[in-house]
Amino acid sequence: MEHMTKALLALIEKSPSPFHAAANLAGELEAAGYVRLREEELWTLARGGRYFVERNGSSLLAFRAPQGEWRGFLLTAAHSDSPSFKLKPQGELTGPENYLRLNTEPYGGMLMSTWLDRPLSVAGRAVVRTERGIESRLVDVDRDLLVIPSVAIHMNREANRGHAWDPKTDLTPLLGLGTEKGVLRRLIAEAAAISEEDLLGGDLFLYLRQPGTVLGAKRELVAGPRLDDLQCAFACFHGFLEAEEGGGMPVFCLFDNEEVGSATRQGADGTFLQEVLGRICAALGRDCPAELAASVMVSADNAHAVHPNHPEYADGGHRPRLNGGVVVKHSASQRYTTDAVSGALFREICRRAGVPTQEFANRSDLPGGSTLGNISNTHVSLTTVDVGLAQLAMHSAWETAGAEDTGYLLRAAGAFYGSVLRPDGQGGWEIR
Repeated sequence: MEHMTKALLALIEKSPSPFHAAANLAGELEAAGYVRLREEELWTLARGGRYFVERNGSSLLAFRAPQGEWRGFLLTAAHSDSPSFKLKPQGELTGPENYLRLNTEPYGGMLMSTWLDRPLSVAGRAVVRTERGIESRLVDVDRDLLVIPSVAIHMNREANRGHAWDPKTDLTPLLGLGTEKGVLRRLIAEAAAISEEDLLGGDLFLYLRQPGTVLGAKRELVAGPRLDDLQCAFACFHGFLEAEEGGGMPVFCLFDNEEVGSATRQGADGTFLQEVLGRICAALGRDCPAELAASVMVSADNAHAVHPNHPEYADGGHRPRLNGGVVVKHSASQRYTTDAVSGALFREICRRAGVPTQEFANRSDLPGGSTLGNISNTHVSLTTVDVGLAQLAMHSAWETAGAEDTGYLLRAAGAFYGSVLRPDGQGGWEIR
């Protein structure tokens, strides 16, 4: 568990943006012998082949063509993005007085106050001019660079009585002192190893500089930034890499833009998954609709644990706890896709693998958000279950989860990929 937690925190620290997260997993895939495919090229796939393809540099699909006979796809899906602040194209603001600030806007639904008074920096991708045209490069201004300062209690005596945060006024990051513009541009060009005149633009985000850690009386908790959803991405990814061959084609999905609705070409509401599965079937001489009818997806995005100070927010019969196992998520509105069949199928796979599970539903008067499963199903219709790992302070700059739960999901994902699952034609599934 300790080794796994260190590996999770190392991935999070190396992934300050969705672009870094996708690049880090792509590097691990290449080290494991996976071949990078390009969307604009024709694909030739072989039995036993290992492949992956990226879109936008922030989403990734990886798959293995089984050596033996197979039916359907076995997929897990997680997302690469987390709530943050994104820099606007004209990124610097001068004043008031001699302050130099950054012009940002919120990305995703965040707990805004958690970004105050912390060391921050900037990372993402830069678009640069080269002799051949334009190129995208990962950039990270890898030092304590920014802060969003609170207003002192002496100036706002009502601060502890609740506050409506205005991102335009209250949450503008302080870059430094001086009235000279161009400081940030120089820093980004330096991080991209180019001259300033060759910097054409970028998709840049703020990130928390403090590295994640293990805490708790028995070191049973993990805390840090971006646990939602890199904890699930890490567990599903390594379950995918380590799984034995089962009865379907294993596919790992990492989507960007979940936190802002997924309606992008690289999001779950785009055509990325649909097109890749279609191309796989075409290259291997398979009928795609028939294979999809025999497929199962596990959509993995973190879930709400019962809060230690506010247990009243949890539903009476659905109270996930940290280190209690993988959470199966339910919603009558189908914001989570789990139904009786897909939930039972996943729980039975976990039971056979010795992985504990627990159930989550929102309190009926507190509707929750949606995630990858129901969105991707509007394009690729699959039997889908929504799961996650219990955590506290979701969408905070600093989140807390159970250190044991990462291993539970990894083991569940490996067991899922290694299963032989066949629809019985009457609404059930055979499991071998």
